[in-house]
Amino acid sequence: MKLSHMDEQGRPRMVDVAAKPETTRIAIAEGSIRMSAEALALIVGNSSPKGDVLSTAELAGTMGAKRTAELIPLCHPVGLDHISVHAVAEPDLPGVRVTAQAKAIGRTGVEMEALTAAAVALLTVYDMVKSVGHDLEIGNVHLLQKTGGRSGDWHRPHRSSTGLREG
Repeated sequence: MKLSHMDEQGRPRMVDVAAKPETTRIAIAEGSIRMSAEALALIVGNSSPKGDVLSTAELAGTMGAKRTAELIPLCHPVGLDHISVHAVAEPDLPGVRVTAQAKAIGRTGVEMEALTAAAVALLTVYDMVKSVGHDLEIGNVHLLQKTGGRSGDWHRPHRSSTGLREG
């Protein structure tokens, strides 16, 4: 399989999408950050010295999605029609799970925008609770699904009760 961001000489290039039809593109990504119970308690109690961690992370993720093309060198600038970012405290981690959805009508997908939104939101959580301890671990940032475009829809197989992926 040939990488689309490489030319015939193996140099990086931006993919030419001019001939592609515009379609509705949606992508959903998620990730998590693990932390101590003490750090999570600050988030849940809204008592972090830096303020409301979850709302700030959601706002940062939204801002990050809008700047994706500035961060990823070969990523097309995309006029987002919608971005939503949800950060939720999960005591079982313990930590925070972030889910981000990006939507646009265009010639290229919005997977990178959804992934960037999730990653930036998680980095914001890290920044806001690192004073409690640096034993924070960001992980499992991945695409859950994408719709639209030539390659069609894609959904990550669901996890079974054993935690293993099915499908």
